[in-house]
Amino acid sequence: MVRDVFILGSTGSIGTQALAVITQNLERFRVRGLSAGGSNLALLARQAASFRPQIVAISQDKREEFAATLAAELPGGEKYSPEILSGGDASALLAGRASHEAVVLNGITGGVGLAPTLAALESGATLALANKESLIVGGALVKAACRRPGQIVPVDSEHSAIAQALASGVHHKGLTSVNQDGRSEVSQIILTASGGPFRGQKRADLAEVNAQQALNHPTWSMGPVVTINSSTLVNKGLELIEAHLLFDVAPENIVPVIHPQSIIHSGVTWRDGATILQASPPDMRLPIALGLDWPVRLEKTVMPLDFTKTQQWQFEPVDHETFPAIKLARQAVAASATHPAVYNAANEVFVAAFLKGNLPYLKIVDSLAQVLSEHVGIDNPDLTQIMNVQTWAKTRAQEIVINTR
Repeated sequence: MVRDVFILGSTGSIGTQALAVITQNLERFRVRGLSAGGSNLALLARQAASFRPQIVAISQDKREEFAATLAAELPGGEKYSPEILSGGDASALLAGRASHEAVVLNGITGGVGLAPTLAALESGATLALANKESLIVGGALVKAACRRPGQIVPVDSEHSAIAQALASGVHHKGLTSVNQDGRSEVSQIILTASGGPFRGQKRADLAEVNAQQALNHPTWSMGPVVTINSSTLVNKGLELIEAHLLFDVAPENIVPVIHPQSIIHSGVTWRDGATILQASPPDMRLPIALGLDWPVRLEKTVMPLDFTKTQQWQFEPVDHETFPAIKLARQAVAASATHPAVYNAANEVFVAAFLKGNLPYLKIVDSLAQVLSEHVGIDNPDLTQIMNVQTWAKTRAQEIVINTR
């Protein structure tokens, strides 16, 4: 059976790699919808011309500009006119058009991915979730929107690894730590981190860090926001919150560990003391492919590890004094249902300011701690309250940036 796919954030890192996976498996997938922010209409037009989706969504109001760009991409005289959605809610509208049998890959970056995540879940489609921020921001709302067990399939390499490790348990289906009897056989989640470009350095060494240095990730090729988050370990804080929500594991039972080779992508320690870890090359096409067709494994998605060659895999504890972002994430989860949304929203502002040269590197997490300390949490928030909290966090973060200059 050919599966319909809707890709949100198609011109970004996740989206382009997803389309590469689909290109190798055209007998299994059919692209029905593409969405993008609108900053790279030329690439979006090339994607549309190649895959011929029925619907293209653009977050900016660039309908006519895109139509002209697409027409120029088509061979002479060829007719192809997809439905074009535009505006801030375009990705959510596209996700809501998916069928129960389809898969929606949410590769949008940031908290703006929440509305498309909710729309995809409400449509009944399988949600391949690369936009961790929407789960972190939406929390219980996202989980409540699920129409069936296993509707959310994680695409982050770490959470895909955890799901694969959980699937090895005889009583588990791979997407929850709780077995069919309602008990957990999981003792700990092992959450690996590369350590980023500043592994082994102390706080004093990071005072003069610039954007070029922070963007120089040693093992992964990612977008700028995720790469900066990896360097501060905010990304690992976000992933800890995501793992807590996805797999029903208490934050104190999620153990981050530095693994610079990025070969072990995470794993599970069971209550009997056994640990199962997932290993593969640092290539996002593998978790993307699993997200598109879980639990089916596609042929030759990536080259496997070569165990005929000598290898050394290294594991180190996290230096929480130099990189306090993970501790902040634990505190956010414990504080209230809306503190994780503040964690994410304020960080987005601080990272953008750092990339523009308007905020020192160390101030990213220091300022994040300040905003979290000022937030008055809300238990059981509705969507409007969550949106208001994000607005407050971003406004307060902007004030801090201005006062830091």
